[in-house]
Amino acid sequence: MYHRSAGIYCWNTGQAGKKMFTGIIEELGKIRSVSTVGVSGILSVHAKKVLEGTKIGDSIAVNGVCLTVTALQADGFTADVMAETVRRSNLGGLKKGMLVNLERAMAADGRFGGHIVSGHIDGTGVIRALHREENAVWVTIGAGPDIMALIVEKGSICIDGISLTVASVEKDSFQVSVIPHTGEETTLLTRTPGDQVNLENDILGKYIQKLLGKGDKRQVGKESGLTMDFLKQYDF
Repeated sequence: MYHRSAGIYCWNTGQAGKKMFTGIIEELGKIRSVSTVGVSGILSVHAKKVLEGTKIGDSIAVNGVCLTVTALQADGFTADVMAETVRRSNLGGLKKGMLVNLERAMAADGRFGGHIVSGHIDGTGVIRALHREENAVWVTIGAGPDIMALIVEKGSICIDGISLTVASVEKDSFQVSVIPHTGEETTLLTRTPGDQVNLENDILGKYIQKLLGKGDKRQVGKESGLTMDFLKQYDF
């Protein structure tokens, strides 16, 4: 099981620069401060490894949300968080001292170890249960219908920046199985029932949904050139 996150566009900056991540959570950062004005704010994070080679304007995924570094310190960084980010993610609930998953944007010559996700959170889910099975921990997460529509068994899901394989799917929840390495290197197993987590669906599923005209009121009644027979023909 990998812990992966990847990004293409950073919504919080309004920039259209392409941002791709390796998908491996590099370190756990600690929140130093959260300053808010209305529903937007400034996030300050204590970190070490992700600062290596990082410059102002670079991107760092924080709990799976692609943020732009606005200031650098010897032992941390600062990023702006706009209202849309707060509405769609759990960053608005961060408090001083909390741990967060961190990952730098991928270098052009780096290895790509995870499924493609954008760093744009689709919404949040709620931890329902955690239970151990031998060396793994099963995590059950409840989510809304828009997110559940794009979750498939053995497919990929990004949880707080951790890309995991979906082990099982129910009507309003899904499960992932977390191995010890992933548990030790990320925040997921520190969560408890009732906690919110950031969720991002597999971007390939979202593109297929768009092309099929599903879930888009503007496409209702319109014929799509993409069919299920076409997808099956090419092993999708």
